[in-house]
Amino acid sequence: MLPLDLIRVILRILLANRAALIAENLALRQQLAVVSHAAKRPRLRQRDRIFWVWLSRLWRGWRSALVVVQPDTVLRWHRRGFRLYWRSKSRRNGRPKVDTVIRSLIRRMSRENPLWGAPRIQAELALLGHDVAESTVAKYMIRRRPGPPSQSWRSFLANHMDCTAACDFFVVPTVAFRLLYGFVILAHGRRRIIHFNVTDHPTAQWAAQQIVEAFPADGSEPRYLLRDRDGIYGDYFRHRLKNMGIDEVPSAPRSPWQNPYVERLIGSVRRECLDHVVILGETHLRRIVRRYVKYYHGARTHLALDKDAPEPRSVQPPNRGTVIEIPEVGGLRHRYERRAA
Repeated sequence: MLPLDLIRVILRILLANRAALIAENLALRQQLAVVSHAAKRPRLRQRDRIFWVWLSRLWRGWRSALVVVQPDTVLRWHRRGFRLYWRSKSRRNGRPKVDTVIRSLIRRMSRENPLWGAPRIQAELALLGHDVAESTVAKYMIRRRPGPPSQSWRSFLANHMDCTAACDFFVVPTVAFRLLYGFVILAHGRRRIIHFNVTDHPTAQWAAQQIVEAFPADGSEPRYLLRDRDGIYGDYFRHRLKNMGIDEVPSAPRSPWQNPYVERLIGSVRRECLDHVVILGETHLRRIVRRYVKYYHGARTHLALDKDAPEPRSVQPPNRGTVIEIPEVGGLRHRYERRAA
């Protein structure tokens, strides 16, 4: 009589051979099914690929029964399935989505302020207590606009920012086709508009008087004043600056990039205010620009000021209430704050 261990070994061999035979028959039958429903060239379906991937993991001798495709093809299917599996798991466990309220607020700001880019909207959100990345803001904006151009002549301005100012004229047409000349003086330290006035007949004496009104004899005058080479700045203007202890720094001819901050200010006044109204006269122009100056100082954020306004704004956390918009400049601009319900 055979020992019990020998009987177990014989049964294991027989059962293994039978399992291999069953697997081989299953593989051959599957390939016959593929060939039967194919035309000239067998085309494997997704379930056929899945079948061979699983069979290759369960049966060692699967290569011997494979006829329709190469073994490397099955291995490639397995690697592709491995990548898809872990990609789906990573997608489920990735970064959480931005809250619906924040997404709606980004779209709302983008819709109500078409000229705003992602940095300015991000600054408004930070002041409302929402810490959102700039890339996230750009993703959910309704309209994407390029960022502001880089400003030049940085070495001089960085070293003398608090003691420099700039002035410039700009022309505004009226409804009666007259030309008015606006004169603006900008302090570089906090981007504050020190002085603004309007005239229809600019002269060197008038421009010099604006400097006197902007900087009374109280030690507030800047050390340097940047200006262009307009002929309006004549001898009278230069002598007045010298008597006040201000050194003028004229830019090179046809080089507005050498006086970038006041040029950008004038561009902002045009794009955000004057391009959307019809000026009736000097009084009307003064009133409109004064409204914009109030918005510019108290609400408008600046990249150079760490995305804050010239008059610093406090951060309002979400527990302060809901977000409301406050129309500025007659509804052309908006300021966002939190108010308790």
